[in-house]
Amino acid sequence: QVRLVESGGGLVQAGGSLRLSCAPSGRTFRSYAMGWFRQTPGREREFVAAITRSGGGSHYADSVKGRFTISRENAKNTVYLQMNSLKPEDTAVYYCTADLQDYPGPTGWAYWGQGTQVTVSS
Repeated sequence: QVRLVESGGGLVQAGGSLRLSCAPSGRTFRSYAMGWFRQTPGREREFVAAITRSGGGSHYADSVKGRFTISRENAKNTVYLQMNSLKPEDTAVYYCTADLQDYPGPTGWAYWGQGTQVTVSS
């Protein structure tokens, strides 16, 4: 079982930046692909970004390409989501995910964090 704990959410003005972090429990961080999803009230959870187990590949939603960057530091057992040029429509609860497969698809991720709120004011 993997427990995921997100941090770094908060309130920021449009155009600003935030960095989210996620630190899974356990000693097998390198075995897991990592991802980020987000959800707003009344809407389905949507994919944001994912990174492979090795860190050599990443994938982004079109809505965040060029603004968000996912990265991982295996030595620190941590995955990051650097969010720049934030827009009010980026406001959501952001969830960290993990899976033993690279890119398991939008519904295939095995482990989920509790989420961290990101609010972007206009």
